[in-house]
Amino acid sequence: MFTDTERCVRAVQSKDARFDGWFFTGVLTTGIYCRPSCPVVPPKPQNMRFYPSAAAAQQAGFRACKRCRPDTSPGSPEWNHRADLTARAMRLIADGVVDRDGVAGLAARLGYSTRQVERQLRAELGAGPLALARAQRAQTARVLIETSPLPMADVAFAAGFSSIRTFNDTVQEVFALAPTELRRRATRTRAGTGGTGVTGTAPGAISLRLPFRQPLTPDNLFGHLVATAVPGVEEWRGGAYRRTLRLPYGHGIAALTPRPGPHPYISARLALTDQRDLAIAISRCRRLLDLDADPVAVDEQLARDPQLAELIAKAPGRRVPRTTDGAEFAVRAVLGQQVSTAAARTHAGRLVTAYGTEIEDTEGGLTHLFPEPGALARLDPGRLAMPQTRRTTLTALVAALAAGDLDLGGGSDWEQARRQLAELPGIGPWTVEVVAMRALGDPDAFPATDLGVRKAAAGLGLPGSPAALVRHSAAWRPWRAYAVQYLWAAPPAGDHPINLMPTE
Repeated sequence: MFTDTERCVRAVQSKDARFDGWFFTGVLTTGIYCRPSCPVVPPKPQNMRFYPSAAAAQQAGFRACKRCRPDTSPGSPEWNHRADLTARAMRLIADGVVDRDGVAGLAARLGYSTRQVERQLRAELGAGPLALARAQRAQTARVLIETSPLPMADVAFAAGFSSIRTFNDTVQEVFALAPTELRRRATRTRAGTGGTGVTGTAPGAISLRLPFRQPLTPDNLFGHLVATAVPGVEEWRGGAYRRTLRLPYGHGIAALTPRPGPHPYISARLALTDQRDLAIAISRCRRLLDLDADPVAVDEQLARDPQLAELIAKAPGRRVPRTTDGAEFAVRAVLGQQVSTAAARTHAGRLVTAYGTEIEDTEGGLTHLFPEPGALARLDPGRLAMPQTRRTTLTALVAALAAGDLDLGGGSDWEQARRQLAELPGIGPWTVEVVAMRALGDPDAFPATDLGVRKAAAGLGLPGSPAALVRHSAAWRPWRAYAVQYLWAAPPAGDHPINLMPTE
């Protein structure tokens, strides 16, 4: 979008928050870059320059605005609905691959040469993978500086910087403030508003806000996650959805709470065993709750179908409940084949108890990390209380995941993953599409054979057979996964727990 100057100028002049994260505005007269919704008086059009990423604006010599804090914008929705090289690379960069494995590691994950990855990212985002990862480190550093009491040296290494000097120089360049001044400003702001900064006593706990584009209907999002929660791994406590996270440097617990109001947000409380996992934990929580979606674009297209229009008008902004770990969800999807939600939770809970990693939760009742594929590869199929065909399916899936033959992570090729899943014994169209929708994050995934989808379609006067429904759904593309959320919420299933905000 940043190449459409006229459209960008209109978005800046109207302070349209829907475009936050789509592009960034560099202001020649001040040397700063802003989000489109920046509250200050818009600059003259001739003084605006538009960039596709914060990294590109930084490389052009602009520093981040202190008023609108463009580093806290929601991510671009482009990476949500695309599966090309650039989108896959951006998802992997957000997951910390460049910081851990370098550009060569990123290229290897994507199956391209380093040169090709560099060229593609520069062409579309105005910056290479190192600059994009640097911008993310700067954002992580700011979060740690402003919300934690960590010494600056610890903040530097936790944010992924190789040295304290690089950390100081980057923060000064990006935010035009030294790290200590950033912390003083944040302390003064909290004192002026009665805030207290970090709350609670859990070691390594950090509290922050996760922004999103409005509108958002949280009912089905949190309702689905809690109704299908695996005991010991997920829970609803104190108005928050809590779950354990397996992370590259350790593990963590995320507590996510929807906060309504004039300026709604998701409150996130992250307790991490290693602060280097902060950016990755934030990225996975955003992915879990689908917070980078563009609900206006989705709903506008779906509402053109008269059968969906009333559902959308009643509760706009439904998101797709996703996952923090694609392999975990695939295992759970197989466990849930042709059984009730309660039975699927029971099966998953048994696997967690037998093969999961025990953790300590000082603030709730979480007990385990979901087992890795390598641990599940050691399971005895004969001990699984399920039909032999499903045992075979589960062991084949786990073997493929453990061997690395099947990639369901953020940088995966969606179509290749679909083909590989379909080749496994016992995995049919329903499982493939549900995994594509929630694990891969494909916004166009469509489980047409799902019983709930078919019942809702019949009640709305839509075609009843899966084949006819697929043909009808062509008008919903590329947002059919969102159409599924509206169909699941249609009568008679509207009062199902997956559609209701959990209660204490």
